Amino acid sequence: MNTIAQAMHSVGAAERGREPAHDRSFGAILIDSGRLKPEDAERVLRAQKEHGLRFGEAAVRLGLLKDEDIQFALSRQFDYPYLLPGDKRVSEELVAAYRPFSPQVEALRALRSQLMLRWFTGDPGRKALAIVGTERGEGRSYLAANLAVVFSQLGERTLLIDADLRHPRQHALFKLDNRGGLSALLAGRADEGAVKAVEGFVGLSVLTAGATPPNPQELLGRASFPPLIERALREHDVILVDTPAAECGADAETIAARARAALLVARRNHSRVPALQALSASLAGVNTAVVGAVMNDF
Repeated sequence: MNTIAQAMHSVGAAERGREPAHDRSFGAILIDSGRLKPEDAERVLRAQKEHGLRFGEAAVRLGLLKDEDIQFALSRQFDYPYLLPGDKRVSEELVAAYRPFSPQVEALRALRSQLMLRWFTGDPGRKALAIVGTERGEGRSYLAANLAVVFSQLGERTLLIDADLRHPRQHALFKLDNRGGLSALLAGRADEGAVKAVEGFVGLSVLTAGATPPNPQELLGRASFPPLIERALREHDVILVDTPAAECGADAETIAARARAALLVARRNHSRVPALQALSASLAGVNTAVVGAVMNDF
């Protein structure tokens, strides 16, 4: 089994109602965000000229800014914004949103790169990926959510589908209304308006699970599921599907077969190797490509 990465965190979008960040100067971004006073900017400019430093270096030397302020301004200049501490739009479990320069997010980007090499190659039929595992508590939902954010950061039109109709979590992670959702769509009681754009994350949408049905496996096996995936393939570049643990039933296999590919998630000191091997073999039996495996240690 290939170990691709470990854990992760998410990233927000550029401020609205202003000129694009890359068209503003480094100092203007810091002033607009309240991290630097206009009168202090003049001191920085003088020090910059006197010592031949970059604006950020001069500000740090004067004690007016910290390294995290420099990272913030650079992220805005390069259209790679993230959420500030205290922003409650999404759960703090979305590490890619709040700590984009952390080791966890670097691991997530490495995973993203591997997936782009192994599966998301631009082929129209290779856009969907199910996130699967054997037991509850392995971190499938956590991984799927953070991975969705990181793909959206790359400019990919990303859709995250919560197909765990037994113990859904994506609505809580993204703080979305869970009325409607996948279960209602499959039952013919909702329309495509059930897909919700995530505020602050350009190009990222989530289809929550919706109400927990009494018959999740039968609902996922309905003929309405494949057309739903086909529509999503036409409208998005990357589709990630969160699934229930394999120990809960055959839901994950049904979902993965629709996506045509799966990423296996295991948790250190939690997942059992024989169960993972059995799940991998079962997926191969329904013509599902197992793209790789992630050892999660969150």
